Parts: sequence; C-alpha cells; structure tokens
Amino acid sequence: MKMVIYGVYIVSKSGGLIYNYDHNIPKVETEKTFGYPLDIKLEYENKKVVVVFGQRDGINVSHVLLTVNGSPVNGRTTEDGRDVFEVIEQKENYPLSLKFGRPRATTNEKIVLASMFYPLFALASQLSPVPKSSGIETLTADTFKLSCFQTLTGVKFIVVTDPNMQGADIVLKRIYELYSDYALKNPFYSLEMPIRCELFDTSLHTLLELVEKSGTSNL
Repeated sequence: MKMVIYGVYIVSKSGGLIYNYDHNIPKVETEKTFGYPLDIKLEYENKKVVVVFGQRDGINVSHVLLTVNGSPVNGRTTEDGRDVFEVIEQKENYPLSLKFGRPRATTNEKIVLASMFYPLFALASQLSPVPKSSGIETLTADTFKLSCFQTLTGVKFIVVTDPNMQGADIVLKRIYELYSDYALKNPFYSLEMPIRCELFDTSLHTLLELVEKSGTSNL
C-alpha cells in the first residue's frame, strides 16, 4: 500500500489558511530539444516565463520555464544574464534545450484555495438530505485524495495524499493532537492566527515520516 502524503493544511473557523506544510510534492519536469521556430507560446507572468499555448510531450499550459541549455532561469533572464525571449527568437541559437516544470503553489495561492474550500465544505453540508452532516470528509481524484477532519470548534485539518493511501482519518486526528499540544497550549498563540511553532513543525514532520515508512498501525 502506497503511503505518500503530499501536504497538510489547517483552515480556521472563519475560512482562513493558518498553516500549510509541503511534505512530499513530486517534481513534474520535462526537458526537450526544440528546433526553430519554437512551436509553443511563452509569456512573462508573475515573474515567471510561462507556457500559454501549444502543450506537447508532457509540457502543459501553466508550466514554467526552468532552464535554457542547462542554464537556470530567474525571472526572464538566464543565469548568464541573457533575456529568455531574445534567446528563443534568434534562429542561430537553435537547437535549444528547454526544461519546463509545474510550478509550486505560492502562499497567496494556497490562501485563495483555502478560502474556496470553506464555502465548498459548507455547501456539501447543506446538500445533505439529512441534518447535521459532517461536510466533506474525503474528496478523491485520479492523482490525489483530500481528507478533511473538522473539530467541534470548526477548525479544519486537511491532508492531501496518494489516492490509494488508507488511514488518513487516523493521521488527521494525530495532527489534531499535535495542534492541541503545541499550538493551543502555547501562551503566545492566538486563535485564528497563523501557526508559527517550531515544535509543531518538527513533530508534524516526524509524524508524516513515520506514516510513510511504517503506515498508521503504530499511531
């Protein structure tokens, strides 16, 4: 049984993201040699060179340009200071080896996603044909599974895992115990505020490593 945990999120009662932890995010990268003219369209967005048209061979729209001929791309320039768009527009530079990858979600993007999950959770509760629904507990897609545990006070604990992983409910309750021990009992922590506690971070990391190595039977 595959025990892979991609990330952990904690959403406050009011719907704000108060904690997120990327644990085992897989790298999605594709390197390909291109001839002239380049048959995919790139644009500079949010300080990244992004594919906006012409996905192919594992390179998809929204993927980010990572390297040009092995030279890392920072913003719109290569490591040696050349403008990426000037390089790809000049025929004499071809063939060109370009590496693309799926960008990791930024903190702001995660905050937006958390705020979107909040009304979705509430909608699921309202759609229930019987009262007092627990809302979304599991959401399964072809590449991941999202599991959610809501406390009596309305705080939501979310883990994103491999779709075949079992025992996410046990992991969520252990995370809740860590939250109670290291966040709620911290005299400097205020409810609804972001969790910044080194002991919580290290204990969570240890828990996730244990689950991936030995499963949930020892929790």
